[in-house]
Amino acid sequence: MFAFYGVDYLQIDSLLTDDEKLVRQTVREFVDKEVLPHIEEWNRAGKFPMHLVPLMAELGFYGANLEGYGCAGMSNVQYGLIMQELERGDSGLRSFVSVQGALVMYPINEYGSEEQKKRWLPALQQGKAIGCFGLTEPDFGSNPAGMRARGVKDGSNYILNGEKAWITSGTIADVAVVWARTDEGVRGFLVERGTPGYSAQDIKGKWSLRASVTSTLSLQDVRVPASSVLPKARGMKAPLSCLTQARYGIGWGALGAAMACYNESLEYAKVRKQFDDKPIATHQLVQAKFADMITEITKGQLLALQVGRLKDQGRADFAHVSMLKRNNVKIALDVARAARDILGANGVADEYPIFRHMCNLESVFTYEGTHNIHTLIIGERVTGMPAYK
Repeated sequence: MFAFYGVDYLQIDSLLTDDEKLVRQTVREFVDKEVLPHIEEWNRAGKFPMHLVPLMAELGFYGANLEGYGCAGMSNVQYGLIMQELERGDSGLRSFVSVQGALVMYPINEYGSEEQKKRWLPALQQGKAIGCFGLTEPDFGSNPAGMRARGVKDGSNYILNGEKAWITSGTIADVAVVWARTDEGVRGFLVERGTPGYSAQDIKGKWSLRASVTSTLSLQDVRVPASSVLPKARGMKAPLSCLTQARYGIGWGALGAAMACYNESLEYAKVRKQFDDKPIATHQLVQAKFADMITEITKGQLLALQVGRLKDQGRADFAHVSMLKRNNVKIALDVARAARDILGANGVADEYPIFRHMCNLESVFTYEGTHNIHTLIIGERVTGMPAYK
């Protein structure tokens, strides 16, 4: 694996503050030291590095862009740079941090009671508790409004029944934010590990996100107190707002994977010789690939930075984030595939990180809103007419 010194064709660093660069450098050093020397081993074994959970807590990664309850209170651009560097290491690691902050801590902070916030947010921020987000179901991914999970009020309790699928951190989570239909509309419930009738099982046989825990959740007559309901969350708007937070981080994270693949293939092309003993970096077709890669990465950096600045000003909305997620994941996957091609047969060996990133990005392309769903979100924004059905 070749050393990484950053990717900045258009002097985008000049648009970052010193604090933003410091955050990026801190995470970059963490990834270089703690992740990259071991990630291929974890990927082969299908193992999530649990020992990194407290280390990432000490660095303030969890809920980094939230205020209070021990959270770092970083800007959204700083948070984005954390996601970028983590995914340069591996999408599974970024997914864990993204779920912990954007899909568990965010809804508790935004929609929870003060009691819920005091109980869970410090523990989640410190990595003493792990959370998961239960929205997707076996038959309902892109159409979460079709969910079958049901919560029925029974005195001062609710009884939950349903199944959730493709849940990051499901089997290691201490608390699940579970979304279910009720007579009051879609509500969010905090379901703790060990609650009778609640269980989680790992999904095996993945060729993507192998260094990440992916699970199914089962709720069979799970009785939870009314105090477990997120009081301010009613209707689909609440879980969708959580997805917007996660998608924002993905838009930055995908750039990290793209940068890793670009850097690896560029350094490889400079030393790999073919035809008249010349480095393949001198070949026109190879240079065309690099021109395309660096151009798309640069455009993705500018898109991420602008959406981040708008978010810090309170001016970014879900359609802006959809463009960020849709574009940057697509270009990252394209970069990974071009980089794999440049490495030839070596591109499929885990001596190099490219094929792992490429496989991971196939999942990122699909989750948190598929590429096509984000296409339709943007289409509705520019035309004013929805085309989902």
